[in-house]
Amino acid sequence: MKSSVSRDGVSEKISEAELVVMEALWEHSPQTANDVADRVAGARDWSVQTVKTLLSRLMAKEVIAADQDGRRFLYRPLIARDDYVASESGRLVNRLFGGRVSPLIAQFAQQDQLTAEDIAELEDILKGLKS
Repeated sequence: MKSSVSRDGVSEKISEAELVVMEALWEHSPQTANDVADRVAGARDWSVQTVKTLLSRLMAKEVIAADQDGRRFLYRPLIARDDYVASESGRLVNRLFGGRVSPLIAQFAQQDQLTAEDIAELEDILKGLKS
């Protein structure tokens, strides 16, 4: 499954594997390829070479940058996680629900996927919007 992010009007695809690397970089930056490999080791059984390949792909997509530090490179994201989430959320709502959020929430409610805590948070958000 692929996701896309809009950066300066350019839509780039970010794969699920690349998203794992992005999450590591959003959590802490800058990092070396070895640092990223160590961070994702618990979730994925990837070699450092696999991580370097994913980093190269993300650089080609211009969603991360690398700064040389001696003989190593330090990687950092060029897009904020919040911007990525907003872009992906909007794309999902547009694609599946015609740009309307309420059918998305209704879908979760019909599937019993909303906890009492979720409902309370949604109520607080709506109250804040009405104020």
